Amino acid sequence: MPTRDVLTKADLAELRRSALGTANPLGVAADLAEAAEQGRLEDPDDAGDALTLAAEIAEIRARPEAALRYAEQAVAAYPSADDPRAGFARALRARSLFGAGGRDDEAMAELTALRPLLLTQPDAPAYVSAALDAGGRSAIAETWLSEAVDSVLSERATAGASAITATEPVVDLGPPDAPGVTFFLLQQRHRVRRNLNLPHDRQDDLADRLETQLVRRAGERRDAESDLLFWPRAEFDTLISEHPALAEVYGPDWDAHRGRLEKELVRLRSAGQAGLGVFGATVAGLNAFAGRRDGDPTDAGVRAGYAAEVSARPSARIPWPPERNDTCWCGSGLKYKKDCLPRSRS
Repeated sequence: MPTRDVLTKADLAELRRSALGTANPLGVAADLAEAAEQGRLEDPDDAGDALTLAAEIAEIRARPEAALRYAEQAVAAYPSADDPRAGFARALRARSLFGAGGRDDEAMAELTALRPLLLTQPDAPAYVSAALDAGGRSAIAETWLSEAVDSVLSERATAGASAITATEPVVDLGPPDAPGVTFFLLQQRHRVRRNLNLPHDRQDDLADRLETQLVRRAGERRDAESDLLFWPRAEFDTLISEHPALAEVYGPDWDAHRGRLEKELVRLRSAGQAGLGVFGATVAGLNAFAGRRDGDPTDAGVRAGYAAEVSARPSARIPWPPERNDTCWCGSGLKYKKDCLPRSRS
């Protein structure tokens, strides 16, 4: 990555996809932090996001001190600690504090402050529980998630938005491409309880039923559409290696895969759809989703459910189309006009 250029939102999106595949990921993290410090971001409001990405890279590359430094800078870069975008950075800071040694109390204080977000932000159940897991406090994660689920269901019942019958609560799942906070609370609670080897209970049953609903509704909605899952090159190679049958769905090679997505996006735009994008997928994520459903990753319903889950994560979305001279959305490093743009015409 050039260290003197101004970074755009498209640059940051590209780095989120490709940084770990570069020769020097930690150098990319340092460059991101430097760009934020020097004001080399096209939109200064992106400083927190750039520093959060730097912290993620440092954590993945086992540099806890750098991860903590970047995470603290990220939290400070947001307008306030209560900014909705700051939640993930604060959870990342807590994870780093757990790994720093002797700072567990600080980590728990940070996560306790984030606990109310479990009731309002769909992403919060994942990042709060992941931080508690990292600190060896999965039992606390289970308690917090269980109490949040109880609170949400009770509030819905009181407000008349759902009813608690003698057998089970009735929950509004939300649209397939944006399931509500209740779904994510139940999903993360189910995951944590499974990892703790706790017995399946009523709310675990509800999590399974909601996931089944999501798969069914997503399948109905996407019946005649591409799921718009994008597999980066390394993920695509692993996907076809592990599940050869999916070559029929996603293409026999990475060029064909990108071409199919580009053509589908052009078709959707021609049909009048706006705000288009693709969604970064991973083989591990697909396999894990299939495992939770005791299903086959090649099954259309399982894939539709996974696509719906991924498309609900803001961080997975890759906006389309980029400008002709901007870096291509696929992460190849080439300009859009030289890479995927022509694929829609072939």
